[in-house]
Amino acid sequence: MNVAPKMAATPSRMTLDAVVSGNLEKPRRILVYGVEGVGKSSFAAEADRPIFVCPEDGTAHLDVPRFPEPRSWPEVLEAIQTLTAVEHNYRHVVFDTLDWIEPLIWQFICQRDKQENIESYGYGRGHVAALDEWRLFVARLERLRAERGMHVILLAHSWIKTFKSPESADFDRYEMKLNQKAAGLLREWSDAVCFANYETYAHEDRNKRVRGISTGARLLFTQRSAAYDAKNRFNLPPQLPLDWHAFTEAVAANRPADVATITARITELLADAPDELREKVRAAVAKAPTDAAYLARVLNRLAATVSTQEIAR
Repeated sequence: MNVAPKMAATPSRMTLDAVVSGNLEKPRRILVYGVEGVGKSSFAAEADRPIFVCPEDGTAHLDVPRFPEPRSWPEVLEAIQTLTAVEHNYRHVVFDTLDWIEPLIWQFICQRDKQENIESYGYGRGHVAALDEWRLFVARLERLRAERGMHVILLAHSWIKTFKSPESADFDRYEMKLNQKAAGLLREWSDAVCFANYETYAHEDRNKRVRGISTGARLLFTQRSAAYDAKNRFNLPPQLPLDWHAFTEAVAANRPADVATITARITELLADAPDELREKVRAAVAKAPTDAAYLARVLNRLAATVSTQEIAR
């Protein structure tokens, strides 16, 4: 009787000795979507040593390195594989734009599955099949970030869609010009999702007619509002100029200082604080005394509390 040899147990990685703390500096994942012609490509072109993957001809006016225009979904993946496998000095890969990549995915899966078009699968099933390819896209980008340390910039157009609110009447808002399932995956994966638009405001004339006025300024919105989706993990201000250098400076400015500096500032602010506040803050610090990002949030709340108390006096 043949007995299969026992396989050696794989050592566990989930041990207390393997626990780490503090901020982890990793390549950034930036997604910028916005209205047509606002300058999304120009924004990404200012990044450090970018290379573009462009299924649309949106960078013809820019002097940037780019792969040949991909004509199929496998060619998009091939570009990522090339950047992963071959030595180079590029620091950012830019996909311009996601909504031109999406039809390549649909074309690929329809040919593979012998479907006439994305709707031929049946209600929603085609977009579920496409989502698997988007997950593959994200997995390939994660490998690129891990092996080459490359930052990823994803660009997309926007459109106006009706938002079905569970709390109020429905309303219109800007959304990424992608299927909702794909958009949701990419939003979750990204470190920052920013909406790009022209600065506008409403003006009421003498006849009580309201007109939209544009200043011509191009802005990057970094926090969610009723009008658009946005988020960021860099503690950025709600809006910035649509300028790569302004964006990276804001990211750098909001990085937490070292633990010793933050702790010293907390101690300084607590010197004249009431006993109750002092105890609460010390208890909060004790929960994660070596986590700079967490301590920075404690410091921000403490500074706001102290400022409010001083005003009240």
